[in-house]
Amino acid sequence: MYNDWFTIGKITIHGYGVMIAIGILMAFFVGEKQAKKHGLDSSEVDNLVFACLIVGYLFSKLTFVLVNWDAFLADPLSVLGSNGWVVFGGIIGGILGAWLWCRHKKISFMDYANLLFPEVALAQGFGRIGCFLAGCCYGRETNGAFGVVFPQGSLAPAGVKLIPTQLISSLGDFILFYILYKNYNEGRKEDTGAMYLMLYSAGRFMLEFLRGDAERGAVGFLSTSQFIGLFMFAAGVIMLVMNRRSGKKDNAVNA
Repeated sequence: MYNDWFTIGKITIHGYGVMIAIGILMAFFVGEKQAKKHGLDSSEVDNLVFACLIVGYLFSKLTFVLVNWDAFLADPLSVLGSNGWVVFGGIIGGILGAWLWCRHKKISFMDYANLLFPEVALAQGFGRIGCFLAGCCYGRETNGAFGVVFPQGSLAPAGVKLIPTQLISSLGDFILFYILYKNYNEGRKEDTGAMYLMLYSAGRFMLEFLRGDAERGAVGFLSTSQFIGLFMFAAGVIMLVMNRRSGKKDNAVNA
């Protein structure tokens, strides 16, 4: 909503960037603290976060290009240089980046993935506040009491009441962080990744019906994020079932 915070010379500090930075720093801080608490290498947490950020960034932008393919063909630089990202693309890229790093270092991917999924949700919560400040990812027009009006210069349409989907998403991400963090620390570590995929995908699927920005692409009657979310949810279910079966086998062996 108020993205340009202050200017020093030719440099303007944007609220969107500040929130992204805070989210990343919080992911580092909580991830390192959790690693030390649960006997994992905190230095590898730093490396994994960097790997997730780099590959996640690339996949997020790549997905955005694919969603806006016609615009990309017409003017590639305008699409590549835009603020457009696809969160699910970033999640997939982040998972791939973490897997590649774990393969390189010969450490357990699932141990570190389950550790970091709560921090992913935490970083997303701050990121969505940044979206609100910039006006991107805005909701449909509404006459409801909780509608917000963005000023001129925002990425959202100015002068009309819109559903604050960014804040709804942010709240959902913080709640998801709490659920996953609690689940992990209460001894159900192996389910954390599956729970993230299922809960985030389900929440995003429903929130998409409230979105008003048209640059998200579509697959049939579903938005691109809804379409990808179906597969992400299914992947979470498969992971959960596999964890349950693995747990039963371990119990049978120890009986």
